[in-house]
Amino acid sequence: MRFKGKLTSWNDDRGYGFIEPIQGGQAVFVHITAFDPRGGRPQVDDLLWFEVEPGLRGKSRAKNVEYVRRPVAQDKIQDESEAPPGIGSLAAVPGFVLLYVVVGILWEPPIIIAIFYIGASAITFQTHRNDKTAAQQGGWRTSENTLHMLAFAGGWPGALLAQQVLRHKSVKREFQGVFWFTVVLNVAGFILFCSPMAQRLLAVFLKEIG
Repeated sequence: MRFKGKLTSWNDDRGYGFIEPIQGGQAVFVHITAFDPRGGRPQVDDLLWFEVEPGLRGKSRAKNVEYVRRPVAQDKIQDESEAPPGIGSLAAVPGFVLLYVVVGILWEPPIIIAIFYIGASAITFQTHRNDKTAAQQGGWRTSENTLHMLAFAGGWPGALLAQQVLRHKSVKREFQGVFWFTVVLNVAGFILFCSPMAQRLLAVFLKEIG
């Protein structure tokens, strides 16, 4: 038996949500794998046809989910792949390279820091690539918190490159706001860590534990 309902909640990072049946009753759990990947990513307020099957612990879950129609307002939202690339944002990368050169001349930070940034950026770029592939194919998504943590840990140049080259996470304002906050924190931390005061404190600490 097929039912009609509305998607009342959706966690796109984890790929699940709940459908409220039109005829009333308890909300039904739905996972991204119940949707046809060709139909696009689910969004709150989507009207759906679905079937029900037993889930974990006896709770019902939706299967064979199809869209009845999608709200008109959503059709007007510009897709990230169609949005013009924000080339200006990439200026932050050469800007940071220049800052690194200046800091290197003044304070001579250990080369391991540069290697760490390169490695973290490569990992972060690949993580963004995997997340976009999952979004297109209806797979399991990487949480935004994980992407932000990678950026904060030094992978933000790779994240920024992925946003512009892959056109992924480059439009969502909330994500961008947090992302640039992590960039500022990371750059500030880099300057502080490489400063003579921090190096003196580190030397004292290593001497004490040695």
